[in-house]
Amino acid sequence: MSLDQRREQEKQERRDSILDAAEKAFFSKGFDKCSMDEIARTAQLSRALLYVYFKDKTAIMRGIMLRSVQALRDRFVAVAQSNALGIEKVGALGAAYYAFSCEEPDYFDVLTQSGTFPHLLDEDDQSQALQGCGNQVMQLMVEVLRQGIADGSLSPERVADPVMTAYFLRGALHGVIMEARQPDQKATDLPDADALISYTIGMLGHSMRP
Repeated sequence: MSLDQRREQEKQERRDSILDAAEKAFFSKGFDKCSMDEIARTAQLSRALLYVYFKDKTAIMRGIMLRSVQALRDRFVAVAQSNALGIEKVGALGAAYYAFSCEEPDYFDVLTQSGTFPHLLDEDDQSQALQGCGNQVMQLMVEVLRQGIADGSLSPERVADPVMTAYFLRGALHGVIMEARQPDQKATDLPDADALISYTIGMLGHSMRP
């Protein structure tokens, strides 16, 4: 490993340690209640060194958001690369999204609440990476829908516009997941969360079959 490669690796490790510390603070206390000083202490860095890597809390949050969307993308990539029919992949993408919300709830919440953070889309390399990764997630959905049309498992009439359909599917499932995540289900008439999500995925798939 060259000297430049070693320095770049050390720089990335330091960035990761800062993001690890920020996640602990943000996820336990909330974004607004945490300070750069607290993040620096948790990461065992000086405040001055912290600012070398991130200019403010919002920049750190963008880094956590990038981690979150990368985690979701990796789940979708695994589904898209399988040998299943398009309609089966659509259901698997829905199941993967629900599993993401259950297994990585903090990351799921970060993506859900992304619109509440100020200046989150300031133009910088990190913002571009975040936008690019988000686009990859949607493109994976679109590609699965197009595959389903090509292999005959999805109706070309009912999936006339794969891009619009991808946004519809994401919005519909996300809304049901948010309902299923009610803190006190006993106080509502909601059925079991797993059953509700399974039913929703099945209904969405049925609506697109030939």
